[in-house]
Amino acid sequence: MSQATICEQKDLIANSGICAMVEGQQIALFYLPKETPQVYAIGNWDPIGKANVLSRGMVGDINERLVVASPLYKQHFDLQTGECLEDGEFSVPVYSVELTAGQVLLAL
Repeated sequence: MSQATICEQKDLIANSGICAMVEGQQIALFYLPKETPQVYAIGNWDPIGKANVLSRGMVGDINERLVVASPLYKQHFDLQTGECLEDGEFSVPVYSVELTAGQVLLAL
């Protein structure tokens, strides 16, 4: 499996998300500096609201699960599994990502 640099750590916003375009796909990146790991990557497409908006959602935790709340209808998506907490029928893709030497690397 290869890795690609998709941005630098300075491009990330602490405790928030940004969107990166990788091979034609929008990826939502979340930088949570107090967590391990510090960076999480999921698909940006909200399958319920049908829009690329998850990078704009609020991050938090529910029952010790790190989540992002969709800004549209407020469903919560687990940052590690992609599962929708309110409706298990829906999920988003999860990507392997790491922060190394100031670079955000995504597994391809």
